Amino acid sequence: MNLDYERDGLLLIRQFLSAGELSEVERELRTYTETIVPTLPASDIVYEGNGKSIRNLWRMEKYSPYFDSLSRTPRIVELIGELVHGQPVVCAVELFAKPPRVGSAVPIHQDNGYFNLDPPDALTLWIALDESTEENGCVRYARGSHRGGLLPHKASLVPGNSWGLAKPPEASTLDEVKGLLAPGDAMIHNCCTLHWSLPNLTDRARRGLLVVCKAAHCEVDRTGMDAYLAALHAQQKANEKNGFARTETPYGQKTGT
Repeated sequence: MNLDYERDGLLLIRQFLSAGELSEVERELRTYTETIVPTLPASDIVYEGNGKSIRNLWRMEKYSPYFDSLSRTPRIVELIGELVHGQPVVCAVELFAKPPRVGSAVPIHQDNGYFNLDPPDALTLWIALDESTEENGCVRYARGSHRGGLLPHKASLVPGNSWGLAKPPEASTLDEVKGLLAPGDAMIHNCCTLHWSLPNLTDRARRGLLVVCKAAHCEVDRTGMDAYLAALHAQQKANEKNGFARTETPYGQKTGT
């Protein structure tokens, strides 16, 4: 048991990927962007408001043997198994990008608002591909917030992040940790850890490659999932009104739950 992770709902790992591994990921990501992205259904990609800069790539393991294999390396599986208290199941590989100047904010939320897993033995491994700084929109976490369990969420109407806290807490009440990462560093957060990010107004990209995992013993809370799907429906209606394609696949589908 990792006591720091259990206490904080966070685990920082410096140099999780070596320089060589990072170069390999970058090469495969370029191939993915050039050859796979043009073929993706609208449900597996989200663009920023300019309609051309990628914000999110969903379910990359479905389309790329490389990213599927990367998520199942022994190092990741063994680490995740310890933290989720059981047999680890890889749910998804995703890209969260904040393109220069147009990268949008993410509302404060808990991932389990999307997952609706009981018990909440799930997490996200967030691997920095670029330097992540305050200026370019690093992820911000509320240390220890996972211990409060799942809080009420509501529709945010943010494409790619349709679910946010119904009553966001005062910032002064949170023990905020900024995810200041160098390329190759990783931050793991529990699915009930509150987190959010600000826009990227710089000329530098801020990309993260995510591996989402859960324990095999987790089950889906159908009441919570139904509420999330209703919010997603509201998001889709707003997108259609504004002329956008569908921008988010329900997490119940993405995670195999």
